[in-house]
Amino acid sequence: MKLAILSRNSQLYSTRRLVEAGRERGHSVRVLDPLRCYMRITAGDFSMHYKSKPLTGYDAVIPRIGASITRYGTAVLRQFEMMGTRTPNSSDAILRARDKLRAHQLLAAKGIDMPVTVFGDNPDDTHDLLSMLGPPPHVVKLNEGTQGRGVILTEKSSASRGIVEALRGLYANFLVQEFIAEAEGADLRCLVVGDQVVASMRRQAAEGDFRSNLHAGGSAQQVLASRAEQAVAVRSAKALGLGVAGVDLIRSARGPLVLEVNSTPGLEGVESVCGVDVAGRIIDHVAALKKA
Repeated sequence: MKLAILSRNSQLYSTRRLVEAGRERGHSVRVLDPLRCYMRITAGDFSMHYKSKPLTGYDAVIPRIGASITRYGTAVLRQFEMMGTRTPNSSDAILRARDKLRAHQLLAAKGIDMPVTVFGDNPDDTHDLLSMLGPPPHVVKLNEGTQGRGVILTEKSSASRGIVEALRGLYANFLVQEFIAEAEGADLRCLVVGDQVVASMRRQAAEGDFRSNLHAGGSAQQVLASRAEQAVAVRSAKALGLGVAGVDLIRSARGPLVLEVNSTPGLEGVESVCGVDVAGRIIDHVAALKKA
């Protein structure tokens, strides 16, 4: 299999592991910076160059597109798709996952439970919007935040209103959610590949914080997700059209709740904590797609 990995940095852990796993299995693997890919589009004909040379003959492409280049990166991935190249995560699936509001709507439409979420635009509606959510604490999230950034916990209604009004003044897109106290600052990251959860870990927020992201100082340990949690994780990835995803769940009194579905999950934390060759599982999944 001739495989391309779309990544800005070939030295990143996740990119390096995918290259290693691909070559260990006898595949030809090349890392391409999506910002150096440029496209020619005409009726019924799609082509692409990279550093002045044509990109041709790729059987599959694995996108590792950062949030800061979502628009251009997904355009490059879409061009590969138009040229007949297979991918575990399509450009449209990545766009669905990156937009938290859209993702929540799609998940809810499939009956997948999550913390109660509200969204509104007009400042005149803020009081009623928050009343639709219920009493605080509330969690305010930027719509396109990543790695725990842009997530704020408010303890009082006045604080919720103040944060909402400040974000509106900055023309930021955001959601407000109920706070699940019984989760005690922990969540469950399930790494989905195809139809399976191949690894799972419990992440715990640092003392004094409520964000469990490792990038925000949280810690992690390997856990076995329950059958119900695994089923929810796989359903969530499928609802957004993702073949590879990191699905974040919290354990609540009413069962597992989906926090987020990440289309470009980091591999370092989950591989080191769980001791699972996740990169290899992704490569095997992509190779099977080629044969489908």
